[in-house]
Amino acid sequence: MKRTRLALRASLLALMTERGWEALRVRDICERAKVGRSTFYTHFADKEELLLSGFDELQAELRAAARAAAPRRLGFVRPLIEHVREGFWSATRRRLRALTSGRGGQIIRERMTRMVCELLADEVAPLAPAGPQRDVATRYLAGALVELLLSEPTAPRRLGSDELESLYRRLTLPVLRELSRR
Repeated sequence: MKRTRLALRASLLALMTERGWEALRVRDICERAKVGRSTFYTHFADKEELLLSGFDELQAELRAAARAAAPRRLGFVRPLIEHVREGFWSATRRRLRALTSGRGGQIIRERMTRMVCELLADEVAPLAPAGPQRDVATRYLAGALVELLLSEPTAPRRLGSDELESLYRRLTLPVLRELSRR
């Protein structure tokens, strides 16, 4: 079961690199993974669901990492940096472009931003009452982190994981302090 899901995900990523998101069909993914279409549809409703299938698992892992790091704030940031480094940043330029551009890239960016917003909401909720200010701050901080993660591989000088985490913390902690004053 898990092996099938991994094979389908690997096929999707390889085909995205070769053809781009828009040209992909479920049939192509199944042929590459050597599984039948009925097997595909047992696991996923469509190629978008397949593309996003790893985010729920990742979010659970990051939430656990944040709990383990408590009371230190932003405990999920370092594991997220490492995850993106292993997946996105280790990819060839061609694969990176396929994963971050076009409709497929938009889908990934939107889901990653939503995931980071949900993780940050756990951090921000105790600091400020529910409302527009808390929502805006959460989206602001999530957008900054996602942008750092997805643009870092193309930066003229890549930062190390420690540097990137430290930079995000230095920029983020004042925002969290400001929220707690309100």
